Amino acid sequence: MNPTLFDGTLVKSNRIIYTPSDFAKANLIHLQEVGELQAQKPHTSRRKNLSSYLFFMVLAGEGILEYEGESHTLKQGDCVFVDCHKAYAHSCSESLWRLKWVHFYGPNMGGIYGKYAERGARAVLTPEDGAAYEKLMDEIYAVASSNAYSKDMQICEKLTSLLTLLMEDSYTAQSGADKGTIRQRNAAKRQNLQAVKEYLDAHYTSKVTLDMLAERFYINKYYLTRIFKEQFGESVTEYLLQVRITRAKQQLRFTNKPIDEIAHECGMQDANYFSRMFKKVEGATPGEYRRMW
Repeated sequence: MNPTLFDGTLVKSNRIIYTPSDFAKANLIHLQEVGELQAQKPHTSRRKNLSSYLFFMVLAGEGILEYEGESHTLKQGDCVFVDCHKAYAHSCSESLWRLKWVHFYGPNMGGIYGKYAERGARAVLTPEDGAAYEKLMDEIYAVASSNAYSKDMQICEKLTSLLTLLMEDSYTAQSGADKGTIRQRNAAKRQNLQAVKEYLDAHYTSKVTLDMLAERFYINKYYLTRIFKEQFGESVTEYLLQVRITRAKQQLRFTNKPIDEIAHECGMQDANYFSRMFKKVEGATPGEYRRMW
């Protein structure tokens, strides 16, 4: 039988178990626990069905993570991000580890973690700038231990920054390949797709198709579709619609142009289609939007 993890025997820890306000629980990404531990003996900790998300970083030593049917060897510099609704276990080896961790939750965390997973991110990554993660966890700890009146908002800001770092690093996180080669390959991808994005920004008034973009930028259209969404978080079609709707909102607010003329200038020749798409995005027709603003 595996030993039970508790302070003093298997680990020495410095932690804050945090109780957020009702407002924070209902509206913010909020803290549950944050801390640092030093293992005293090898041990395993198993949990499941927690309404929580866990991020931790290995500062020293080694261990193993078991999650979603996979076993990951962890070493200094590795970071872990898991959904604690699912069963997971982390084990410290004879090379006793030191960790910093944070447990958190929020009403929108399911969608955020889903987006993280959709980008092909793994439960374990090794960021190039691990110090940025450690700094954020230190800042979360400091805010949680303070008497700041707005600390739930400050904690939410720090946790959002942590999630942003994870989203950025998940784009390049790949296992079992040469990191230098990966960085070069991903830099080339980003450069190519940034050019596509800039083209859409400049040519949204024209008819744009995936076939045309693929031919212009010498990219397979299926590859373009997948990598564009990975990099920018939305498909080419969704991004182009966003650009057009943003331009339409500017025209509706600051000009007296007829709606069909605005539709045409935004690259939508059919005013009825434009109105349907506008309402889908904004929840109001172009005319209603103009009157509201």
